[in-house]
Amino acid sequence: MTRGVLLDCFSGASGDMLLGALIDAGVAVYDLRAGLRGLSVRGWSLSAEPARQHGLGGTRARVRLDERDQPHRGLSAILAVLGEADLPAPVRERAAAVFTRLGEVEAAIHGTSVDEVEFHEVGAIDAIVDVVGVILGLHLLEVDWERVVCNGLPLGSGWVRSAHGRLPVPAPATLELMRRAAMPVRASPGEGETGELTTPTGAALLTVLAHPTPSAGPERIERVGYGFGTREPPWPNAVRLIVGTDAVDSDLITDRVMEIQTNLDDASPEELGFAMERLLDAGALDVAFSPLQMKKNRPGVLVRVLARPSDGERLAALLLEHTSALGVRLQAIDRLIARRAEREVMTPWGMVRIKLKLLGQARIAAPEYEDCARLAREARVPLREVYAAAQDAARRLM
Repeated sequence: MTRGVLLDCFSGASGDMLLGALIDAGVAVYDLRAGLRGLSVRGWSLSAEPARQHGLGGTRARVRLDERDQPHRGLSAILAVLGEADLPAPVRERAAAVFTRLGEVEAAIHGTSVDEVEFHEVGAIDAIVDVVGVILGLHLLEVDWERVVCNGLPLGSGWVRSAHGRLPVPAPATLELMRRAAMPVRASPGEGETGELTTPTGAALLTVLAHPTPSAGPERIERVGYGFGTREPPWPNAVRLIVGTDAVDSDLITDRVMEIQTNLDDASPEELGFAMERLLDAGALDVAFSPLQMKKNRPGVLVRVLARPSDGERLAALLLEHTSALGVRLQAIDRLIARRAEREVMTPWGMVRIKLKLLGQARIAAPEYEDCARLAREARVPLREVYAAAQDAARRLM
């Protein structure tokens, strides 16, 4: 069994609401404080207190600062803080991904480069603690990151104050983050003007960490946590976090990807090979070519690129840049992924990594080609011998 999390944001989400939900679901405040001390930033404190709204109980997390005025940090400054933090590598990497995504979105909105973007509210110490605290909390829950899902975010309505003045709700950064990640929009909890429900920090965390899904969550519920915000509207202003496991025979992961397609009838093999290389280097999940018979009896090729929803437009632009295509087709598609694990086995020539596909009780092993090829070259033996030895070792392991 593997542990998953559903983030049910019926009243939107912010960093402190997500942090409160994790604490309410059982993450110890002491452990969070101890981990967050690995950040080089100082002048903050984290507390949690019981909260109740409209008969629903939960936790409100508060990050308090010693100094009210905070400097405006750029992305490079925040990444430097994260890079030197004494935190588990997965926490540092995911926190960096959240702030990088925010930087990309802010740069696009303001028509500038990522290096020139200055974070205002999001660059303050409390926002850094919120982001890292949420990721650390999920790490402490020992969740399978592939099974962190969110079933949509409400947009809200009205106006919000920011460092740039009054902005319409949802804030432009929130809207752009949701668009790039193909995050579903869900109905707002109240009628009329609701105010800001999903903040840019909350949207960045959810669109980077969680897979958008219509799923109802884990099959077997272990814990439920409610994290409350500071506002008190005519409904419970909380994030609901559902932690649980799936049945042993349900090892398929549901997620959503963006498929990018274009037809070409004038591309050279060299151009196609270079385009594939650039797309894979830029983060494409897969690139494939299929033969086509096109108009005017010309042989052509169908280019298919699979990407994370948040990378769809960026990779589509890259495909247009490196081929003669005048347009591309994009569609969001659902897929099922077998759960997998990685192990190492010893062969007579050295260590080989093994990919394990997990389907119920079945374990299907596939030796890593690059490891086998390297050992075969070094030992001057046929690849098939190294490959067979690795498979034998994997069978003994299983």
